[in-house]
Parts: sequence; C-alpha cells; structure tokens
Amino acid sequence: MVIGIIGENCSGKSTLAEKMKEKLGAEIVSGKDYLRMAKSETEARALFQEKLRKAVAGDNIIYVISEAELIGLLPDGAVRILVTADLDTIKERFRARMHGVLPGPVAGMLEKKHGMFDHGDYDYRFDSTTDDPADLCAKLTGTGERR
Repeated sequence: MVIGIIGENCSGKSTLAEKMKEKLGAEIVSGKDYLRMAKSETEARALFQEKLRKAVAGDNIIYVISEAELIGLLPDGAVRILVTADLDTIKERFRARMHGVLPGPVAGMLEKKHGMFDHGDYDYRFDSTTDDPADLCAKLTGTGERR
C-alpha cells in the first residue's frame, strides 16, 4: 500500500507517519528524499515512481509531502491523506522548532500557505489536533469508514 500524507509545514504529517509506521510496518519517504536513489534527479524520480507503483499492491510505503508539485508522484491506487491543523497550532509548532522564536517573515509565510492543500481530492482528512492516529490506521486496514 502507498500512503501519501499531505499537508503544510508543522501540520503533523511526520508525527502521523511515525505512528502509522509502527502500526503498518511501513517505510517512510519524505519530500525529495528519493533523490538519493540515483545521481540525476530525472533518474531518481523515475526509480521512485516505479517503486511506488510496485508498492501499491505490495510493501507499505508512506510518502510525506509538503510541496504541491510532489503530489503528482503518487501512483493510481495510492491512499491520499490530508493532514491539517489550525494556524495557531502550526505557528506554535514552528516556533518550537525554531527554539521559541517565530520571526515575522516566517509567520507571514505560514499564514500565506495555510490551507494550500484544502481543496484537493483526498481519501481521508486527518486533523492532527483532534484525531487519533489509531483510528486512521484502523480505517486503512479495513476496520473503519472513510470520511
């Protein structure tokens, strides 16, 4: 199974991916990590897309995406999950990453990008401030409903 976890910076994607990895025994690939697969970007992208295509009916791979152009790497049959959080939560998480300081330009960037993925086509929507990863894992393994 290929699971695309899609969302803004600090929305909770990596935390969800780690919890899903524990439950599903999946490999996690983030952003452009696939570039390590080959010397050229074109070759690495092709190898990664082939790996994802094969994994749809095979090994579990979780692909963590925070850049819109990377969504296109997900093959047909991949499960798409939008991870969200309210803007204040995202700012607080980013502030913690930056050792307690959130510069104005960074806050502005977060405000500008907030909601950038909201209108896509997703199999599941996961609010990292209220939803339980265990519930989502149950849905993915066939014991729950999509929303």
